[in-house]
Amino acid sequence: MSRFGNLGHRLYQGEVSFDFVGRRKLWYSLSGVIVVLAGIGLAMGLHLGVEFKGGAIYTVTKPGVTLSQAQEAANKVTHDSSARVQTTDKGAVRIQIGTDKQASASQAITTLATELKIPADKVSDQITAQVIGPSWGHEISQKAITGLVIFMILVTIYLAIAFEWRMAVAALVSLVHDLLITIGVYALVGFEVTPGTVIGFLTILGYSLYDTVVVFDTVRENTKDITKQNKHTFSEAANLGLNQTLVRSINTTVVALLPVAALLFIGGGLLGAGTLNDISLALFIGLAAGAYSSICVATPFYAQLKEATPEMRALTKKVLARRAADAKAAAAAAPAEATAKH
Repeated sequence: MSRFGNLGHRLYQGEVSFDFVGRRKLWYSLSGVIVVLAGIGLAMGLHLGVEFKGGAIYTVTKPGVTLSQAQEAANKVTHDSSARVQTTDKGAVRIQIGTDKQASASQAITTLATELKIPADKVSDQITAQVIGPSWGHEISQKAITGLVIFMILVTIYLAIAFEWRMAVAALVSLVHDLLITIGVYALVGFEVTPGTVIGFLTILGYSLYDTVVVFDTVRENTKDITKQNKHTFSEAANLGLNQTLVRSINTTVVALLPVAALLFIGGGLLGAGTLNDISLALFIGLAAGAYSSICVATPFYAQLKEATPEMRALTKKVLARRAADAKAAAAAAPAEATAKH
């Protein structure tokens, strides 16, 4: 850890630097490939939960019921294997059946009770039903989309006021990038999209925005009155700010990913708490994508937008002219120094 801390100090002082901004074409290409794969996943379609498409959720609290037993019982209701069965964080079994496969709630409960050998006098205690109509699911979907659009608009307005419109555009591109990747991965792995998933999406957008704003704040400090000097271009100053916050971004991401990984791999995988997968996968992929985009997408794209302005183009010419003059002077002085040594 001491070596890592020393690296952070050297990055902050500019003694060591990774040229993230200068390699923006590489990051754009990499992001393009990932987004295309995510697009393929979206084209295949998202696996929407019953909260969005309608259906019924049956919760079985009988002790000792296994997932395989519950799945076999659910198959008797749907006459196929389309029912989704998972455990809850309270040890119960959750059975989801879509509208197209749904018998009446009373018939489904009777079949489940028979297959799971639940006594008639305990059915009402050990099997509960929640029926969700398609119209309610459509309303929830519309609210989720509306919330996302409002979030994006507010973010853009805030960044445009607090920083400038180019930073707002770069941050918005970064957020859309993270959202596309996370949703695409969800589609590719076939995880079910639930209200918990939507919460996870909004959470990772907030995290990605936070990380991007921290980097942007450092970049703004480094590029203040930059046109008054002729040693560094805007991209070079922005890259220095990015390197100064690099270790902090890595540390924050790792610390955030550890508990999420525990939820996803231990809670959802080893312990079988399937309901944890709804939010944990969105958080895990989104946090990783957010850290990547704040470093490799947002700042390089902002620098590219800024370099296109007349002031920064003039600064770049001035910096390159000075470097050419310094190089010419150094080349002219080299023979004289060699003669003096002899």
